[in-house]
Amino acid sequence: MTSPASGSAGITPRKAIGWTIAFMLLGLSVSSSVMVLVALARYGSVVDGLHRISTPGPEQILVAGISQLLGFSFATWLIGFRVLRLDRADLRLAPPRIGLKGLAIGLTVGAAAAGVALLGSVLLARSHWTPDTGGVSDYIIQVVKTVAVLAPAALSEEIMVRCLPLVLVAAALGRGAALLLIAGLVFALFHSLNPGVTPLGIGNIALAGIFLGLAFYAPGGLWTAFGAHLGWNSTLAALDAPVSGLPFAIPLFDYSAGEPAWLSGGRFGPEGGLMGTLAITAALLWTWRWARKEML
Repeated sequence: MTSPASGSAGITPRKAIGWTIAFMLLGLSVSSSVMVLVALARYGSVVDGLHRISTPGPEQILVAGISQLLGFSFATWLIGFRVLRLDRADLRLAPPRIGLKGLAIGLTVGAAAAGVALLGSVLLARSHWTPDTGGVSDYIIQVVKTVAVLAPAALSEEIMVRCLPLVLVAAALGRGAALLLIAGLVFALFHSLNPGVTPLGIGNIALAGIFLGLAFYAPGGLWTAFGAHLGWNSTLAALDAPVSGLPFAIPLFDYSAGEPAWLSGGRFGPEGGLMGTLAITAALLWTWRWARKEML
């Protein structure tokens, strides 16, 4: 593996953990403040508004995603750029030409992995689709809206977990430990309260976090990881499958997970089943081979 980036050289484990905790607390504080303002502006009441926008659904995902994006972008700027004096290269914020290519490849890999997980579920667990109301135009409009809702959430999670925290812990403990502890374990813990979560689902989300961490170290950096994250989530949602336990109302057809649930993922979606494990593992191995030249 390469030596730590120049801006993060000399980071001790104590400093890495301390700054990561400070980053998380600051990001969560700002995110929470933004959510309070949204609740007050939209519903005229903080308590009622927070209850409404905390109910699982598209509004909750969008508001939480935008709030987290603002909160953790600010925390990255303040702690990463201003206090620790890291630069864009340290945080793997690739320039547009490289970033756009990484984004496109990430989207492709994430979407392909989601498609493989669903195909395996159909072939081996008898998952299936049935006709639903709405036409093709309704379907396209709803998918565009759904992707627009999912995008801020995916980007905010990448900035929250696989940007500054991953860089700091990797500088102190090495990239392998950082991938396991930050990209995998912390990412899974943030999803541990999702509706219908199972032990296998938590394990798969941790595995997906490591996959996205490897994407972060691939050409394109943060934008590659964002693309892979969005590609996976959007493909599942566009095919009417739950995303980490969260269902989406997509017209034209309905997806029904087959049995056994440990194979298909059941109500949690493919991330809760063995088909998801195999698909994510395949994507992880491919991404590791792609990113290896930058990591050696």
